[in-house]
Amino acid sequence: MLTIFLYALVFGFVFCLSPGAVLAETLRRGLLHGFIPALLVQVGSLVGDAVWAVIGLTGIALLIQHDAVRVPLTVICALYLAWLGVLSLLDAWRLPAMDNAPAGSGQNALAVGAAISLANPKNIVYWGALGSALSGIVGATPSHGQTLMFFAGFMLASVLSCFLTAALVNLMRKHASVRWHRISYATCGLVLIYLAVLAAQGI
Repeated sequence: MLTIFLYALVFGFVFCLSPGAVLAETLRRGLLHGFIPALLVQVGSLVGDAVWAVIGLTGIALLIQHDAVRVPLTVICALYLAWLGVLSLLDAWRLPAMDNAPAGSGQNALAVGAAISLANPKNIVYWGALGSALSGIVGATPSHGQTLMFFAGFMLASVLSCFLTAALVNLMRKHASVRWHRISYATCGLVLIYLAVLAAQGI
């Protein structure tokens, strides 16, 4: 069980700390409003991660592969990422004033993180692969206990990554120059739009 837990920790950190839409939006929100909104984007993404984890580890992934489900999800994901990318480019063009989180920004950041994760059907590919990896680790079809242990390890890594990422973004917010803020916003915008294009190509 300990081996399964350690493998899950490693996979969880790799998944959460890899560049992507959630990380880009965390950076954008964190530069604008600080630690709490950046953390809430990350926490919101855990909702989607947990949903996709259950789907991937229970074999429901086969349903998501049908075009009737996959195509609408992919279109929603592409449009949403493109919209977030445009917002980030606008922030780079007209640098917004940094402030403490305004009323309602926390709830919005939480919803954005969840929406990015839930609208990304590519997560099911990752979790389908992890389901296969778990079978390889145990050398047979994993039991419910082994699956729960793997899920627990992954989610622990995800929670720790939330705080680590938000703290690093907040540190950058406090110490980076205005030029680097513009570069960061622009980079986030381009990354989000690029991810939107990649998602659209998968239709």
